[in-house]
Amino acid sequence: MRKAVFLDRDGVINRAKVLDGKPYPPANIDELEILPGVLDALIKLRAAGYLLIVVTNQPDVARGTMPKAVVDSINQHITQQLPIDEIRACFHDSSDNCDCRKPRPGALLAAAETHDIDLSASFMVGDRWRDTEAGSNAGCKTIFIDYGYAEKQPASVHFRVSSLTEATQIILENTL
Repeated sequence: MRKAVFLDRDGVINRAKVLDGKPYPPANIDELEILPGVLDALIKLRAAGYLLIVVTNQPDVARGTMPKAVVDSINQHITQQLPIDEIRACFHDSSDNCDCRKPRPGALLAAAETHDIDLSASFMVGDRWRDTEAGSNAGCKTIFIDYGYAEKQPASVHFRVSSLTEATQIILENTL
């Protein structure tokens, strides 16, 4: 079986726009900014044998405030710039009650099935409670990048850090 690092997109891979203490995705490709250190972190994780899978909630599509084509173009740009194996995007809103929307683990479980991933040897890195709860629900170790957002915080995580660079150091130190 393989091991993976599951990564949230906005706030982990690229800079989230923070308004009134809450993070939002870039509105278009021109607003997309890959965070400092992300490329180096992903290269190190890939070299250590991890699959790199982005798992992202994009409910603005269901809400009608962002076209799916814009999300797809942002995701395509990210996969062209970074060593990402796959991006799994959920376009539903909470009221849709789907299995792929974090905090439910459906996207992680589906990726594990597709790629023969050992979830207990894998990590979920996110900047919101939904990310780490999805990782926990899937049986992964969880790493929370804490930006101090003015919103619900994770109930429990394995590690709390300030960047993907710091998360990568922890993952590499905890690799069996």
